[in-house]
Amino acid sequence: MKSGIRRVNRMLVPVLLAMAVAFLAVVLGNRSGRPFTVRERRIIRQSDSVMYVTVLPEDSVILRRRSAELTPAEVSSPELETLLAKMLSTVRSPKQDGVGIAAPQVGIGRRAVWVQRFDLPGEPFRCYLNPHLDSLYGEVTHGPEGCLSVPPLRGYVPRYSSVIVSYLDPSSLRTLRDTVHGYTAIIFQHECDHLDGILYIDRADTVFVSESWAAERKAYDYRRPSWYPRVR
Repeated sequence: MKSGIRRVNRMLVPVLLAMAVAFLAVVLGNRSGRPFTVRERRIIRQSDSVMYVTVLPEDSVILRRRSAELTPAEVSSPELETLLAKMLSTVRSPKQDGVGIAAPQVGIGRRAVWVQRFDLPGEPFRCYLNPHLDSLYGEVTHGPEGCLSVPPLRGYVPRYSSVIVSYLDPSSLRTLRDTVHGYTAIIFQHECDHLDGILYIDRADTVFVSESWAAERKAYDYRRPSWYPRVR
């Protein structure tokens, strides 16, 4: 009888382990099975080409959360391709008219940003996956900044004049590095702060209401879509 019980127990172990893995997959948003969480896939799929931009104080939970690294599966997924295209359309639209945008600003807690490269010919927007600022150096300036997620405020923020940024190349999956100076370096610092749950108002010396920006934004509807899933 005891040997039979031991055999049954040995058979139950893999079954229980499989059940535990399945349970964790559900709890963690099914990240082990498909790229991104169920909530994130819904946002990516259902958003218009100009996405809803998260704002304070309504979306503090997502804006204040540290973003996760994109996994190889997410980097090669059609979801990421769609997300990046919609992020670019959002930041370039007259409705937002920004110089950079980070994934948390459209409700996706992943390390992905678009930055307008004012230091390159044609001032193009470039996408960076899993970016990290390896070095901050040079003169510290106190310049004006605003944020699509913190309307209608402006502030004066101390930033370094040069940065070295490392990031993942989506084609080769290799880590590359770039040295950036001037205004573009400030944009990198602003957007990478977003990925760590930091907003420019946390670093600003002075924050004030921009009446011109407030008046400009009255022409657009910035309400959260009714279908939009909240973060708990």
